[in-house]
Amino acid sequence: MTDQSSQPNKEEPLGSQPSLPEHTGPADEDRTQSPIPVAEHSLAPPPPVSLKTIDEHPKDLVEQEKPVESPPQPAPAPQAPVGRLMSLDALRGFDMFWIIGGAYLLRAFEAIATQGGDSPSQFQRIIDFLIHHMHHADWEIAGLLTGLELNLRGVELWQKGMVFYDLIFPLFVFIVGTSLVYSLTRNVAEKGRANAVRRVLKRSVVLYALGIIFSGGFATEWPDIRLMGVLNRIALCYLCAGLLFLFLKARGLILVCIGLLVSYWALMSFVALPEIGAGSMEKGANLANYIDEHYLSGMKWDDTWDPEGLLSTLPAVATCLLGVFSGLLLINQSYSNSRKVFYLLFGGAAALVLGWIWGVEFPVIKKIWTSSYVLVTGGWSAILLGLFYLVIDVWHWRWWCQPFVWIGLNPITVYMANNIIGFHSLANRFAGGDIRNFLNDRVYQGLGEVLVNLVALSFAVLLCWLLHRKKIFIRV
Repeated sequence: MTDQSSQPNKEEPLGSQPSLPEHTGPADEDRTQSPIPVAEHSLAPPPPVSLKTIDEHPKDLVEQEKPVESPPQPAPAPQAPVGRLMSLDALRGFDMFWIIGGAYLLRAFEAIATQGGDSPSQFQRIIDFLIHHMHHADWEIAGLLTGLELNLRGVELWQKGMVFYDLIFPLFVFIVGTSLVYSLTRNVAEKGRANAVRRVLKRSVVLYALGIIFSGGFATEWPDIRLMGVLNRIALCYLCAGLLFLFLKARGLILVCIGLLVSYWALMSFVALPEIGAGSMEKGANLANYIDEHYLSGMKWDDTWDPEGLLSTLPAVATCLLGVFSGLLLINQSYSNSRKVFYLLFGGAAALVLGWIWGVEFPVIKKIWTSSYVLVTGGWSAILLGLFYLVIDVWHWRWWCQPFVWIGLNPITVYMANNIIGFHSLANRFAGGDIRNFLNDRVYQGLGEVLVNLVALSFAVLLCWLLHRKKIFIRV
């Protein structure tokens, strides 16, 4: 469904916050009655009013006897709500940028970076570092203490620590939580809470259905249909966080968030499994994977279990709630912009420290979305949001972020387009074949793949730019 409004802030792409119109107080109307006309400088008393005069001009008599009304006082204007945050759109687009082609473009440099021999150049070291962060960690992400220990053994810290690609998905879930504060607050104010509940239910169902289509839909027969994928998890997180936001105050939301994290840790640590025991965090031998293997129907991404499985959805909801807390902070007009930035940066740093400390006992693992992983990625998400908010909405340095805004206003559209059309396949029609082989063989090995991926990413950004220019914002 497309909405071609002339105002982009009326559109509501997924995970985006719709603009909130600024309040304008009612205009004062001049209701003061004109004075009774009297001859200038006349000292004579007014003529007597006869019954005939009353019969002929009853309204004039009423107007003469009616006291002059003072202009009505306008009602106190409510606090103007925060408008659309460009920083939130830009951060969403920045996150999607890596999903729709940015990561693949950097990975294409791998063939170039591996030609340095035994003594690679500084440029090749940088490329190697960036490529490393464009892949998911295989399982456990080394904490600070483990990383330092590895460093003493000659293994560089960045090779075993947190990787950027493991932040992409939780960052989007975090942004969904931040955005729903804006959209549902406006929806409740305009149409009531019941309408907002229906909206949350409807969007969740549509998102979940898109997740089924993204994973292949009904092209294959059951049980080769994936029920728990990326969009499916986003749908469930939005559903739970949206309903909690509509019915609970901030204190209740905090308690639910803490309860989810602690409960998940307790289940993973103390529930004994057959032939495994309690507390195992090994791949394929933990409670989350066990529940997927025995109770999750359909196709599973990792054969017997799914990284977006059943039990690990609980802490993912907590990630969305962390985004809700950020949204509540940003929409609160009693705080100055500088204080909001401080709270986001300080809160993010605190979450990072708590997450790494908890990771000593409950490892930071993306594929089962551990509670320590929620805090670490939530901390980084809050820091990124604080920096984007500071630069874009406080300092108004916006010249660099426009392509990210284009992507951020149609995130699900470009995500589904990449899945159905395939920007990389499309790019091969323009820069593959002999063109790619010529660059690889005659210019520099690996340069052909770099060009193909650059063209693919350009197609994705071009699509978002065209949608933005035509004021088309496809919402779920």
